[in-house]
Amino acid sequence: MDTNKAALEIERLDAQSSKVRTACGPAAKMTWRRWGAGPAVVLVHGGAGSWMHWIRNIESLARTRTVWAPDLPGFGDSDLPRDGLDADTLAPYVLGGMEQVLDGQRFDLVGFSFGGLVSALIAAQRPARLDRLVLVSVAGLGLLGQPPRLKSMRGVEDPRERAEVFRSNLSALMLSDAAKVDDLAIAVQERSAPRDRVKNRKLVLTDIMLRLSQQWQCPAYGVWARQDALYRGQIDRLRSAAGGLGLRETAILDDTGHWLQYERAEEFNCLLARFLGEPASPDNIPHR
Repeated sequence: MDTNKAALEIERLDAQSSKVRTACGPAAKMTWRRWGAGPAVVLVHGGAGSWMHWIRNIESLARTRTVWAPDLPGFGDSDLPRDGLDADTLAPYVLGGMEQVLDGQRFDLVGFSFGGLVSALIAAQRPARLDRLVLVSVAGLGLLGQPPRLKSMRGVEDPRERAEVFRSNLSALMLSDAAKVDDLAIAVQERSAPRDRVKNRKLVLTDIMLRLSQQWQCPAYGVWARQDALYRGQIDRLRSAAGGLGLRETAILDDTGHWLQYERAEEFNCLLARFLGEPASPDNIPHR
């Protein structure tokens, strides 16, 4: 896939969605995208991201589900609220928007990385219609060490040089296999990362997930990656910490990094279908 095809793939999927705007503070709005029909599932993206963090998962889910994917306040197409500082200040806006777009429908909630922390905070509010919580590569377990050093985009104007910076940063933090840092991954990062306006996020550095899990009333599931740069050399500690969350099932995927739902999309789609109680279809059974 070249850069033009990557752009067309993003635009194709975006064009298939319907969009709704909900309030996230005075004069601020957040954008929600919807695909498919059926029981509702809400996908919450990670830091430096947007709805496109789920670009290789949406169509699989939308065969049997109504898929909602917001841009969190301060990310993507959504406005930055005046108090948009961290997951705990964003979560009430996301929950309020969710209640509006779902209009009383029951739902499952899937959160990736920073979005997993937002989702965990929402689940701690015990929404009456929340059926399941799925955490993907979530932090907030008190384990994060020094993050990988990323290259700055400041002053980089040449498109090819910019693409190489995004390629380098994706390899350092998001994807473990350099071959998976393809044109689509770079296009997603190039469209999403510069629009991350929620800076100095600190809750991910704490063990807040261990406290929040005591408040969840729905079944919860978790999936992490063995090669995640955030947990390099700490898989045993990660398993132990995840064991304190009371999860119904925990999965550690091999041969993948932090953005596992992109890098191992087929395997992830199959796993998520099982977590959500969906029958596996030929389209989301991993090819061996």
